[in-house]
Amino acid sequence: MKIPVRGRGGPAAVARDPALFEEFYRRHIDAVTRFLARRVDDPHTVADLTAEVFLAAIDSAHTYDAARGSEIAWLYGIARNTVAAERRRAARATAAATRIAGRRLLAADDIARLEERLAAEEAGRRALRALATLPDGERAVLELIAVDQLTVTEAARALGIRPVTARVRLHRARKSLAEAAAPPAEPTTLPVTAGSSA
Repeated sequence: MKIPVRGRGGPAAVARDPALFEEFYRRHIDAVTRFLARRVDDPHTVADLTAEVFLAAIDSAHTYDAARGSEIAWLYGIARNTVAAERRRAARATAAATRIAGRRLLAADDIARLEERLAAEEAGRRALRALATLPDGERAVLELIAVDQLTVTEAARALGIRPVTARVRLHRARKSLAEAAAPPAEPTTLPVTAGSSA
């Protein structure tokens, strides 16, 4: 196996001098391409990643330390990171494609209908968000009465509290939900009277 000859000044000099970079590139392009071709099976991706490796080498040329290894070993380290980043990107793209697979594209009419439905259900969404913020005792009474169809007395018995306590908690829960379900108040503006200064 032919050992590449180290260039003049190493990668740090290559980053500053286009002629040295060309020499550096020609010296290592085959080895980097082979490294990538062993790990990636698409020729376009190999070409793109090869370019990324050499761009990254220019950006990180100041990190090269000849005492820690040869230029090619350093480039292989960059290439490994580049391949790993490409695999992460591809995995994210696959995951995104999987999430939308099977979903049909919505026509403008479908979107308009869904927007109308979303607007119509805004109060319900506010009520559900408010229900989640209720104190445990109030939420438990409300669920037993509204969902499980118990009477106030039965709900109190189920929770081990007095019926009057259950009524108070139910009243508070309903009040909180009614306030949450109400549409936001419009800002009020004071009427401007004649002669008033702005």
